[in-house]
Parts: sequence; C-alpha cells; structure tokens
Amino acid sequence: MNLKSINWFRGMKAAWAKRFAVFTRSAAADLSVTSPFMAIVQKEIADHVRSWRYGILFVLMLLTCLGSLYTASTGMRNAISTDNEVKSFFFLNLFTYTNGTLPPFITFVSFLGPLLGIGLGFDAINSERSKGTLSRLMAQPVHRDDVLNAKFVAALIVIGVMFFALGFLVAGLGMLILGIPPTPEEVWRLILFLIISTVYVAFWLNLSIMLSVRLRQAATSALTGMAIWIFFSVFYGLLIDLVAGATAPADPRDPDAVISHTEWIQLLMRLSPSQLFSEATTTLLVPSVRSLGPLSMEQIIGAIPSPLPLGQSILLVWPQLTGMVAETLVCFAAAYVMFMRQEIRSRN
Repeated sequence: MNLKSINWFRGMKAAWAKRFAVFTRSAAADLSVTSPFMAIVQKEIADHVRSWRYGILFVLMLLTCLGSLYTASTGMRNAISTDNEVKSFFFLNLFTYTNGTLPPFITFVSFLGPLLGIGLGFDAINSERSKGTLSRLMAQPVHRDDVLNAKFVAALIVIGVMFFALGFLVAGLGMLILGIPPTPEEVWRLILFLIISTVYVAFWLNLSIMLSVRLRQAATSALTGMAIWIFFSVFYGLLIDLVAGATAPADPRDPDAVISHTEWIQLLMRLSPSQLFSEATTTLLVPSVRSLGPLSMEQIIGAIPSPLPLGQSILLVWPQLTGMVAETLVCFAAAYVMFMRQEIRSRN
C-alpha cells in the first residue's frame, strides 16, 4: 500500500469519527431536552410539594388517618364475630370500623378528599393570569392545552402518591399493632379503594380547575368550590329527603310502588359524587355487601349469606366508578373548552 492510499484511509477514518461524535452529541442533546408538557408537570409538582398549602393539607390528612387507625385498632377486638365472613376480611376493618369516638378512615377520605382537590386547583389558572405569568408562558413555544393538562396531571400525581402513601402507612401500622397480615384479596381491595379515592378527589380537582378558568379571582373560585362541597356534603341529602317525603307512594303496602320510589330516590342521590364514592368504597371494603339497591322477597329468598368475591364486587361498583369518571371528564372538558377560547393577554 502506497503513501497516498494510507493518507486517504486516515482522512476517511477521521471524517467518520467526526461524524460519529456529532451524531452522539446531538442524540445526547435530544435525550436531555424535556418536552414543555413534562417541564410544566415537574414544575407544578415541585410547587405543590413545597407549598404551605399542601403541607397543611397533608398534615391534616395524616392526623385524621392516625386517629382513625387508633380508634379502629383499639376497638377491633369487639368487632370480631363468630361469623366466618367477618373473620376472613378482618384486616379491612382498619378502614371501616370505629368505636364511636372518631369516624373511620373511609369517612375521613370522603369528607376531607374534596378539600384536598379544591385546595390544589382553585388557583391553577387565575393566579397565573393575575400575576401576568400566563401571557409570558404562552409567548413561549408551548401549546395552550399543555398548560391545562400539565396542571391537572401534576396535581393528580401528588394526590395519588399522597393517598397511596397514607393507605399503605395505615396498613403497615395496622399489621404492627394487630400482628395480622392481609390476605392477597384484601391487598387488592385496598389498592382498588385507593384508586377510587384518587378518582373521587380528581373530580373535585377538575371542578376547582374549571372554576379557576371561569372566575378571575382565586378567592372567588375557592369560595365557590367550598360552597359546592358544602352543598353536596350537607344540604343535598336534606333536599333529597324532602323530595322523598313529597313523592312517597300513596299505598305503602304496594311493593312495586315502594321499590320504584326507592330506585328513583337512589338515582337522585347518585347524582352526588360523595354518594357514588361511599357506595363504591363500602362495597369494596365490606365484602358482605351484596346489593346497592332494593331487593324483592323473591331475590332475598334462597340467597346464600356469604361475602362477594372480588370480581363480583368490582362488577357491582362498576356503575359508580363509571359515574365518577364521567363527572370528572365533564368538568375537565368544560375547563378545556373555556380555557382554549379565552383571551389570555389581558389580566381583566
């Protein structure tokens, strides 16, 4: 091989090495670049975790969980029955049993979960608009829907991690106190309960985000969300009781009329997300619940009093879970449409 061929070979080798180095640097740069959506999600998660608001809500939920664990663990000896269906799901009593001093864990989640969702979403958009940061954010190469989606996803991740941490904390402390490990079916029921709790709080989160998009002031959206929460928690049940009394059948001895009236009242009650959550979680954590509606004598006669398996419990609560997801999607769709049509360059 002559000198000219050797020089040509060395030149080609150097050229290919240079091209490979450029390709490696560009690939590394592409991997290191975070999409605008993920950047906003990471920023929102950091803001939530570092805020005093989230810290206060987390401490409040933690104290209520520990209080419900204490009342359940101290009174669970009295909850032991000779019935095999109670013994087989004894560990789940940590989340449903109470000795009367404090409500159980499931009640605290039903009552305080909306407060958590409202607290994390009532100023998601209007605070950005009032500070003037929303218009500067939209001036960057960021899609408008990425802002709303990222704020919801970030808050939902924080809520989900919080619920799973608290749920497994209660389960772990319960095992240490009682010395009884859960069965695999109880673990799955607990996981499904935490997932449904996250979906329930996601509805209130989407509702508060929708109010933050529609209302200009953060205080107004917070008060509106709290008013809706109080209405469904306190006054909605009273209103349904008045409707039930006014529409009661004339002949209470007619079973068909009574069952039809009861189903109508239950349909009205299930318009409330708290009612859907209560029915779904009670069915999962109390396997002895076999029905969520009125039963006729033909259905009762011949029924075997045994707990439902996990698959049947899921089928029983599937309409409630679908209803909560539908309500969440309706609120998110309303917030999405309003946000995409709003003028964001003006603070007023």
